[in-house]
Amino acid sequence: MRQEGPKSEGQGLVAYLSMEVAVADAVPTYSGGLGVLAGDHLRAAADAGVPMVGVTLLYHQGYFSQALDEAGGQQERPVAWDPAEHLERVGFEVSVPLAGRYVRVGAWRFVISGARGVVPVYFLDTRVPGNLPEDQELTDVLYGGDQRYRLRQELVLGLGGLALLRALGAPVRTVHLNEGHAAFALLGLLAEADGNWEAVRERCVFTTHTPVAAGHDRFPEAMVRAEAGEVLAAALVSKGLLAPGGELNMTELAIAGSRWVNAVSRRHAQVTASMFPGIQVAAVTNGVHAPTWVAPPVGAVLDRWVPGWRQDNGRLRAAEEALPLPELAAAHRVAKEALASLVAERGGPLLDPTVLTLGVARRATAYKRTTLVLADPEGLRRVVAEVGPLQLVFAGKAHPRDEPGKALIRDVLAARDALAGTVTIAFVPDYDLAVARTLVAGVDVWCNTPVRPYEASGTSGMKAAVNGVPSLSVLDGWWVEGHEEGVTGWAIGGSPERVGDPTGRPGVDPTYEEDARSFVEVLATAVAPLYYRDPEGFLAVGRGALARNGSWFTTQRMVEEYAVRAYGLPSVAQPAGSS
Repeated sequence: MRQEGPKSEGQGLVAYLSMEVAVADAVPTYSGGLGVLAGDHLRAAADAGVPMVGVTLLYHQGYFSQALDEAGGQQERPVAWDPAEHLERVGFEVSVPLAGRYVRVGAWRFVISGARGVVPVYFLDTRVPGNLPEDQELTDVLYGGDQRYRLRQELVLGLGGLALLRALGAPVRTVHLNEGHAAFALLGLLAEADGNWEAVRERCVFTTHTPVAAGHDRFPEAMVRAEAGEVLAAALVSKGLLAPGGELNMTELAIAGSRWVNAVSRRHAQVTASMFPGIQVAAVTNGVHAPTWVAPPVGAVLDRWVPGWRQDNGRLRAAEEALPLPELAAAHRVAKEALASLVAERGGPLLDPTVLTLGVARRATAYKRTTLVLADPEGLRRVVAEVGPLQLVFAGKAHPRDEPGKALIRDVLAARDALAGTVTIAFVPDYDLAVARTLVAGVDVWCNTPVRPYEASGTSGMKAAVNGVPSLSVLDGWWVEGHEEGVTGWAIGGSPERVGDPTGRPGVDPTYEEDARSFVEVLATAVAPLYYRDPEGFLAVGRGALARNGSWFTTQRMVEEYAVRAYGLPSVAQPAGSS
């Protein structure tokens, strides 16, 4: 790796602050979608030559390693990894005021090299000699500990990240807050601006990723005063963000200090505007870094028939006419065999590559309704009896304190046993980047079944699409924009405006039963018959997903939107005709 610090190329840097960033398989500093999206964002920025620098926290114990007991109970263990094997240590430390003392913060560097530039990512680390034991533990666990632990982590990210960039001499033009976790950076900028809030706003942009209320961090006023100190607390009071006996809402802080606020899909922008009345919310729909997520056999076929797609993802639109279905079928068969090998290696059943295989993999939490596809076992049995066999592959971690999420995993394994001999069900433990790449390419159909409107965007279906895998999903998040019935996939349930209960529980969520019925109905009448009776027609839907969704829902397009609309930079789009 290079030792160089960030350079501005004459424009000033965009500093991208995120609680989690997934930069590599062997660096377990992410839990799921937010971190994976952050990594894809920075990879696309390096490809486009956007002058950026990333800042996040280093987690010595990672998120956690997941294992399942015989009953499907989730067992969590720290991840064993050595930062020195994958990152470079930065040769100095900075200080962050915390609870009336100063905490020393070191850093590690990872350099993302792209087609037209490099983006360094700095991982802040409080495991520094001289810090109190409780301070050294602040960069041990992602989303661990209690509320005070989280508050201290966010102070380290925001204030420590800004201090590190100052110490590096980085000419930061724009600070991009990726979720409210990083919003304390605003208070560091406020001190630099001598209390001029408008000057801070001119330098900051903010992306919110969740319409779920629990996803917006809130901290009690007394805790904020004790941990952040009276000077920072006074700044919050002056902006009406902190009141006696009240709470600091980190999303409201980020909104107040940013010139630009965006959601991550058009539907999410509508929901966010209703959650925070009076603010203008732009929509920049998420994407995926296509070269990272296209499986090698699919990529080889695309290289042959859609040359230049890696440099200009928009060329994938030509796949609808240019890509021969037999070659797509052969590539998918290789990806499907790789999935079967992975499932067997992880102790799962032997999958049959000829059988219709559905993928259901995401964080196990209530509003994502992982088990909705299993809600009507008799309906699944009818599909098998009347149309053909089924295989379902599940994966996903539940937060260690999310008991309803853990119950979803147990329910999957209970359904596996109850449907044994009729429907083959596999659960792949320890979901990570490598498992995700194999899953999104190796299944035949990708399923996403959240409670509307609580899926802000969702990117797993986009990753499937770039591999020629269509979606069978609830109309929420990105799928509202990407869905063309029978062309890119199929819709479950009713209108995107149909709102459910965030608990996602049968009998409580008014959309649960209708969505479960709709899933089986569409599977029985459209998806399975097409797969078994018209294989070429089924492949054409996968090719449609690749061409129409794979060409648009990419971080290449997404970073272009951020560059022009949020960062105020010239267009970074790949020139037409380049390769």
